[in-house]
Amino acid sequence: MAVGAFAGFGVACAAPFAAFAAVAAIANPRGAALTLTASAWLVNQIIGFAFLHYPTDPATLGWGVALLVVALLACETARLVAPRAGAVAAFVAGFGAYEGALYLATVATGGVTTHYAPESVARLFAINAAAFAALLAAGKIASLIATRRARRAYS
Repeated sequence: MAVGAFAGFGVACAAPFAAFAAVAAIANPRGAALTLTASAWLVNQIIGFAFLHYPTDPATLGWGVALLVVALLACETARLVAPRAGAVAAFVAGFGAYEGALYLATVATGGVTTHYAPESVARLFAINAAAFAALLAAGKIASLIATRRARRAYS
């Protein structure tokens, strides 16, 4: 959740939900993965509304809910892809599902699609890829530390 808090303050509207979702899906059973993904979204929303003063109009609240739905979709997509194609493919598929669903929601609501220009999507991909790598590395480091502590406890 600390990473979720950083993402809330650090990248605001570009929070790397696809990265969170992919790592959650790779490292956890389905229920836990969905719960972790929703928790990252919730931390981001709390930071946005409580500290960054997001507006509380219906459109903003609606997009907040849409972000939750597409983050959960990204998690499920990554979960389905990971066993067949590995972690990186799961992340790429989750990112594609996330951005694709947001684009469709934007079109369906008559929103402006200029945010989906290639350079914008590339920037979001870079943010998510960096977060994905950092989260995987943090998980690996935590696992190594836990393994060492367990070995010492039994020595």
